[in-house]
Formats: sequence, C-alpha cells, structure tokens
Amino acid sequence: MAGGVTLPRDVLPGQFVLLNRRCAQREFLLRPDDEANQTFLYCLAVAAEKYGIEVIIAIAMSDHHHTGLYDRHGRRVEFYGYFHMLLARSMNALRRRSEGFWSTDPPCVVELVDRAAVVEKVVYAATNPVNAGLVERACEWPGVNTLAALLEEREITVRRPTHFFSEDGELPEVVTLKMVVPPELGDAAAFRAEVAARVAEIEAAAAQARARSGASVLGPAGVLAQATTQRAVTPEVRGRLRPRFATRDAAAARAVMARWSAFLAGYRAARERWLAGAAAVFPAGTYWLQRFANVTVAPLPAVAPLAMS
Repeated sequence: MAGGVTLPRDVLPGQFVLLNRRCAQREFLLRPDDEANQTFLYCLAVAAEKYGIEVIIAIAMSDHHHTGLYDRHGRRVEFYGYFHMLLARSMNALRRRSEGFWSTDPPCVVELVDRAAVVEKVVYAATNPVNAGLVERACEWPGVNTLAALLEEREITVRRPTHFFSEDGELPEVVTLKMVVPPELGDAAAFRAEVAARVAEIEAAAAQARARSGASVLGPAGVLAQATTQRAVTPEVRGRLRPRFATRDAAAARAVMARWSAFLAGYRAARERWLAGAAAVFPAGTYWLQRFANVTVAPLPAVAPLAMS
C-alpha cells in the first residue's frame, strides 16, 4: 500500500525475474515422483510458450518452486497466473485433493537487475536441495531441476499427463521446453561456464561443512519416501520485507529504485485523473487496470541493455 492505494507490480518488458511460490501450509505437495515431475514440466512448458516467456532455470522442491525467467514481452503476470492455475489443478487431481494448492501468500517475484544477479539467483535455485541438506550434488535431486538441461543445451520433451488433461482437449500432446540463455546476458557459453563453476563451489563448500559437523544428506531415496502430507519443519520467519529487486551494485540499485519511484508517481497521478473522470494515460507496465478497466497505457519502452557487472 502507498497513500491508501494498492499499487500493481511493475511489469515492464525485458525483465529477468526469479519467481518463487510455496505450497499451502508448506506441505510436500510437489514431492518428486515421475507424474509430479512430468506435470510440473508440462505446465511450465505450455505456459511459457503461450506467453512468450524464456525459461532459464526451474526447480521444484517438495514444498515450493523457483523459476528463473526472462520476460521479453511484458506478459509475465499472465504467465504466473496461468502456470500456477494449471499446475494447481493438475497436481490436485494427481494428489486426489480439492483444497487450495498454493499458499495464500502471493508469489515472490524478484527482478534481477544485472547479469551478476541473474547468475547468483540461477545458482541459488539450482543448489537449493544441496543447501537444504537433501542431496550432495544438484544433479542428484530426484525432482525437477533443469540445471543439466541448461548446461548441456538440451531440450526437455514432455508428454501431456493423462491423470488430468483431456486427450481431445486444446493443449498439445507433446511440448518441448528449452532452457534459454538470452543474448542480453552476453556470451552464452561464458554464462553456462560461470554457473557450472559456482554450483561446483557450493557443492564443495556444503561437503566440507558436512564433514566438519558429521551431518549427512537425506538422499534421493529419502526424499522419494516422504509423504506428500508432510510439512517443512524449519522455522518460518514471518513479517520480513519481500524483496522486489536483486543487485549488489549500488549504482544499479539506485537506478532501478528511481525507475520504480517514477512508475509509482505516474501511476498515482494517472489514477487520480481517471477517478476524477479526466483523460489519463497510465505508465507503461500498468497491468490490472489495463486488463479489467480498459484504461489507456503508454507504449512499452525499448528494453534497456542489461548491466554486465
């Protein structure tokens, strides 16, 4: 809230984003198994193709997912809604449940301001099961983790799951999902090499920490043996600020906050004029009012080059 007005998220085009959403009550509703993995990948591929989203990394933990993406056309809000709706309905059918699949908390959406932030969050997502003490290496996670497909430039082909989707429905029988390194990130081979090196460093550091403490990992078999009704037991921290942007560069942080402040100021001014019955042009990136109230929105700006810091 700002000034008593609920403000929408900025949905300008050309944004690198890390999307995270948690299952209801932190239950293991996404716990890996063949059908769950197939369902997640199918829904992601269908939604990404429908809205022109370029997926960089995707990982489905037992109680949440991380998806790193590039939104070239300013349609990520529609993508989130469709992907989460499709996945929730199909997973509920698979798990034979009818309650809400997702937490009532909204998805966490973090814009990755520069290349360094993209690398950091891709590595963070890929090594999530390692840092959680579930597996020794990222590639051992038995659920969805598209790190190998990203590093090997390999497409993932997924057949339509049979437990929910109609054979004569509109959705395709087979879809292909490719992990993309958008050209805005610079040389793709260099990006992949940096991600691979950082992942290896985190795996080595985790192994050293376990050796010092005597701890062990749960392992793939232990993960697969967990019940979908189990819940995460790590303490949950509530009341923290939800991050909107990610960068370690002070100048980049100032620039993106200035852009966001300008968007909010333009949105407030346009909304006041619109409510007063005057002609109003909302700033580019306005989503809800454009879709549901048919307001006039400024054209999308050209995509600014991504900082290579």
